[in-house]
Amino acid sequence: MKTRSASRYPALFAAACLIASIALPMAGGSALPPLNQPATSEHRPGKLVWADLFTTDAAAATAFYSSLLGWTSETLGSKGRNYVVLSNGGVPVAGISQRSVKTPGHPSRWIGYLAVTDAAASVSAAVKDGGKVRAPSRSFPDRGYQAIVADSDGNPIGLLQSSTGDPADGDPKPGAWNWFEVYAKSPKVSSDFYHDVFGLAVATELDASRSSEFTLSSEGRARGGVAPMPSGEDVKPSWLGVIRVADLDKTLAKVPVLGGEILVSPHAVEFGSRFAIILDPTGGTLGLVEYIDSANPANNP
Repeated sequence: MKTRSASRYPALFAAACLIASIALPMAGGSALPPLNQPATSEHRPGKLVWADLFTTDAAAATAFYSSLLGWTSETLGSKGRNYVVLSNGGVPVAGISQRSVKTPGHPSRWIGYLAVTDAAASVSAAVKDGGKVRAPSRSFPDRGYQAIVADSDGNPIGLLQSSTGDPADGDPKPGAWNWFEVYAKSPKVSSDFYHDVFGLAVATELDASRSSEFTLSSEGRARGGVAPMPSGEDVKPSWLGVIRVADLDKTLAKVPVLGGEILVSPHAVEFGSRFAIILDPTGGTLGLVEYIDSANPANNP
């Protein structure tokens, strides 16, 4: 599901402003859920394995995504340091972290976590390649090590060294993470960053009209893509996580009813998929994809 052609998505870039300050989510003393159950020793560097929504209204975001995607929620912590774990069919897939400061121009934002085998080494590689540390690597019981860095364009991206291994590859179930897309000032520089930090292989698009776009893969499976961001005064580099849904039209019909907005209308993309981008009521942007004819971009690196 390669979205690309970023010039079609100006609303996404206007909405995806950087969060001024980011800290790793805290669960008020409660343990974060392990990434894998049962635990394995298998790791898949560069795979999108988790995401956190940093928002000023955790309750509204929880209600929205639970109703939209059928996710269930569990609140961890106490004393104002709550963290919401969202699960898809009983499998934890994401979290919601409450931001206390409401800064104009800084809406809610999803930050994805890519799998790494050595968080400390990956953070060092990020700094060496022009990134910045937004939240230093920290150990979490049952989870492993997590950190947040800014990539070479300033996009926040999480690193997760799982102590229980990474989820198996295969067709993601509806409600699970499917893909990520980076919209960059310099796609080549950005692609090199993701190669050096996450070990992702970089391949140039074969279509001559899209020679400035790149596919990121590991273990022979496409994990994400990098495309140039469109020009414009209010346009900023952006990162977009994409969730698979069973029926895109039915899912999108719920969005305005639940208080969200459709930023990019559904349309056909590669490998027989249909894609759209939505804005949740708190300002977070998310991609949605429906497979047609069992299309899976991971099988088309």
